[in-house]
Amino acid sequence: MSNLTETAAGFRISVHAPKRLLYGPGPSQVHPRIYQAMAQPVVGHLDPYFFQISQQVQKGLRTVFGTVNELTLPISATGSGGMETAVSNFIEPGTKLALFVSGFFAERIGEMARRHGAEIVRLEKPWGESFTPEEQVDFIRRERPQVVAFVQAETSTGVFQRSRALCEAAHEVGAIVIADCVTSLGAMPVNIDENGIDVAYSCTQKGLSAPPGLSPVTVSPLALERLKQRKSPNRSWYFDLSLIADYLSESHRYHHTASATLFYALHEALALIDEESLDLRQQRHKIAHDRFVTGIERLGLKMLVAPGQRIWNLNTVLVPEGVNEAKVRAYLLEKHGIEIAGGFGPLAGKIFRIGIMGPLASDDGVDRFLAKFDEAMKETA
Repeated sequence: MSNLTETAAGFRISVHAPKRLLYGPGPSQVHPRIYQAMAQPVVGHLDPYFFQISQQVQKGLRTVFGTVNELTLPISATGSGGMETAVSNFIEPGTKLALFVSGFFAERIGEMARRHGAEIVRLEKPWGESFTPEEQVDFIRRERPQVVAFVQAETSTGVFQRSRALCEAAHEVGAIVIADCVTSLGAMPVNIDENGIDVAYSCTQKGLSAPPGLSPVTVSPLALERLKQRKSPNRSWYFDLSLIADYLSESHRYHHTASATLFYALHEALALIDEESLDLRQQRHKIAHDRFVTGIERLGLKMLVAPGQRIWNLNTVLVPEGVNEAKVRAYLLEKHGIEIAGGFGPLAGKIFRIGIMGPLASDDGVDRFLAKFDEAMKETA
């Protein structure tokens, strides 16, 4: 049934969006306070109040990233725009990129890097597996790249990739490290400085539990110095970090028309994290994840990813033999307004991707989902 209405003339519509429980891999459930923040009056993208909000957002992002990097700010784009920002600023024609590939979003990094002229060397594993420290170090020492890229939290598989050894080996050979933290930021420890990651990007609609539209990015002093040494200008004007930083952090010289509304939303999301404390928020997601896994196993189901390698807020459950995962997902959406996702690529039809994030990362949030999920599995059998 359509939730759009129109006048007799057929050109004026009124939006009445259905209420959903967002248990998918993103977007995640949005806190009511964030909706309230988004209802505040719009100010201009050069208004002093906008820059006050921007400065506070940058401070909050440093906390959730676990960094003191001065160059930490939101890009006016989704997570893929953050990826393009990282790639376009630190890859130029002839740059040797060592890429760790075991899922869809690592492949996307590679495709973007190819378009920017990178010389790409790959280390691959099956989707759902992670790389050992020994594999990371051996690959980097053998290839001696200028840039290393990996996905910390692979949304397509549910794997969390640890990276301290990777970063140490990269710095040993003079490379900088780019990390995709799209799913982990705000729900798991990303620890940029502790791990030694030089460039990281994320999004607002997963672990931060805000609407999509902004991509937090952070850049270390080492990477910033590398950026200044580029031999050619960034092929992307829109994602040129020097221009964006000049607008948001330095002279406030006009670059693009940033959305005050999306900045309000991110500001409130970061305020909620600060009030709860980042440590307690991350622990809440870990507790919810453990409760979810226990419940899934009680239902006789299995997880794709091995213990200790799982993303806490994005769970991948194997589809049992004989179950049509599309029917299960359709049942949940139609009967209970619950959104989850299936797999794609090599995992199409083989997994459910279930997000337990933000306001839904609680005992009640987990138990409510498991009850409806069990019902859907039985009713669609």
